[in-house]
Amino acid sequence: MTTQLVTTESLLLTRTKAPLLPYAPVVYDRTYLDTLNNILRQYFNTLDNFVAQLNTSAGGTGAGLYLPYGSFCDLTDQTAASTTTAYAVAFDTTELSSGVTLSNTSRLNVTNAGIYNVQFSLQFKNTDNAGHDVDVWLRKNGTNIANSNSRFHIEQRKSAGDPSHLIAALNIFVDMAANDYVEIMWRTASTTISLEHYPTSTTPDRPAIPSAIATLAFVSAV
Repeated sequence: MTTQLVTTESLLLTRTKAPLLPYAPVVYDRTYLDTLNNILRQYFNTLDNFVAQLNTSAGGTGAGLYLPYGSFCDLTDQTAASTTTAYAVAFDTTELSSGVTLSNTSRLNVTNAGIYNVQFSLQFKNTDNAGHDVDVWLRKNGTNIANSNSRFHIEQRKSAGDPSHLIAALNIFVDMAANDYVEIMWRTASTTISLEHYPTSTTPDRPAIPSAIATLAFVSAV
């Protein structure tokens, strides 16, 4: 009997192999029966221990359950020079990562195939006296993902020095093969709309506000 520990690369929980049971003798043999019972006892104890670990508050981590994930953000402003161009949301910081990586500033790459939950939070700003719409959608390997678009309306600014703000947030499940990548795209109806970051603030102390946040989390192999 052998067991294989889970790894992020294999995406297997525990691969157990049924033990090789000895052939039964023609006549009753106490030694054979004891040997058979010991083999089966060891095998079933292994299965019981694995199930027990999954049922603990650790959520399966004791059994070696490691799932791919990635968390990314951008600490710069992002602008649009044209209302007829699609822009890929950029990221400059990797917060957490295991099996999901950032490349080309906008591509979120997966090492393992599976269904992934893609979530984003975009900090939009409008400096115009009129409200404008922004479309946000996903692309996989450079091709738009069908039915992934959402439209957000950013209200007019409150005053000349006080722009309006909106958080555009959504999550979408995406079926991805090994080495696929996704990008978050946006298009604005006015160049007065931008993705804005804000540094840390005081009185009281507050964290910085990224212009964009995205996470990818493995959901299922099928």
